[in-house]
Amino acid sequence: MVKTKLDAELAEAERAHGNDPERAELIARTRRFKASWLELAEALTHVRKNDTWKNWGYESFEQYASRELKLRQETVDKLTGSYAFLQRRAPAVLQRDGVVDAIPSYQAVDFLRRAEEREDAPPEAVVEIRKKVLDDGVPLPSVAREYRDVVFPIDAETKDKRDKAALKLAATKLRDMLASTHAVSQRLAGDVTEKLDALLEALAESKKRAA
Repeated sequence: MVKTKLDAELAEAERAHGNDPERAELIARTRRFKASWLELAEALTHVRKNDTWKNWGYESFEQYASRELKLRQETVDKLTGSYAFLQRRAPAVLQRDGVVDAIPSYQAVDFLRRAEEREDAPPEAVVEIRKKVLDDGVPLPSVAREYRDVVFPIDAETKDKRDKAALKLAATKLRDMLASTHAVSQRLAGDVTEKLDALLEALAESKKRAA
């Protein structure tokens, strides 16, 4: 398998810190991150709890994770938060081997965690999310598509703005494609483009009125 530049950098860092087993092991777990996020999350939790990163010359745990492990803070927070959630709410998942018993993605677990922490979330929806994530292994995009608006509802004004932005993006992209494609007749492309121009103009006028 061809190594990425990032994997090569981490492999070199792992070799460079071979005399510090815990530090090298954490880098190794980062390299195996996509296949075993639980292992990495456990190690990150331990290093942050025990301030081990101080021994490695970093000013903060966040700086260590970013510079040495090449992990974004958002990713670290989701990893450790999801791991802590499973420890509290579904410890049996931590015993899965990932082969016979699938391990849910940390993104899906994070969605479940936030759903369970939301006091106004419909209980029946939370139960369904828990089953889909922990038992069925449904990936985050599918779970979020079905339950995001149920568990994390947005107000009408925000939804309206989001819908208009999505429409503008889709209409602009389709109009640009029609200008250069031969997949449909020029007449049809022209008719659709005219309608898209009208849609974009209406969206622009709506934005002006709201301003």
